[in-house]
Amino acid sequence: MAAKKVLMIVGDYVEDYEAMVPFQMLSMVGHTVNTVCPGKKEGDTVKTAVHDFEGDQTYSEKRGHNFPVNTSFDDVTPENYDALVIPGGRAPEYIRLNERVLEIVRHFAENNKPIASICHGQQVLAAAGVLEGRTCTAYPALKPDITRAGAKWIEVNETFSNVHVEGNLVTSPAWPAHPEWMRKFIELLGSRIEA
Repeated sequence: MAAKKVLMIVGDYVEDYEAMVPFQMLSMVGHTVNTVCPGKKEGDTVKTAVHDFEGDQTYSEKRGHNFPVNTSFDDVTPENYDALVIPGGRAPEYIRLNERVLEIVRHFAENNKPIASICHGQQVLAAAGVLEGRTCTAYPALKPDITRAGAKWIEVNETFSNVHVEGNLVTSPAWPAHPEWMRKFIELLGSRIEA
């Protein structure tokens, strides 16, 4: 397996597990993961939020960790990357307002490079206009956003522990699905994990 270069776009109050766990998993199998945030440079951090499912009508939110930004956003050249990761949390609702973020996402979609997006990360995909005619899943509250963006909504068998793959796009509803979500994404990158 050749190591791949993966771009991860984050922002303040990105979901803690959805940034940290994929970063660690992808690094563990030998890939290079560059984390970037609009308006931030290498050495900065973003605050994370921990979302949990505690029996309420929606997730609860608590302050998480400080997650390192290891690459300056202004230095990103998407042509230099093999794949993209978009974590969920609160960050997607405002980073999708950044036109450069949307241009970067369009590059990966138009060039059929692997994209892993989870939970609210699909808000960024919808804003970039790359879901038209696709199939995907997301956090259940995003179903109207996904369908209005022209995608077919996929109900996964177990809301929080499943994944949907369509071509280069790997989507999942929430962090409990990390094992399968990352396994499918890592397979798209050409890595193999033996059980």
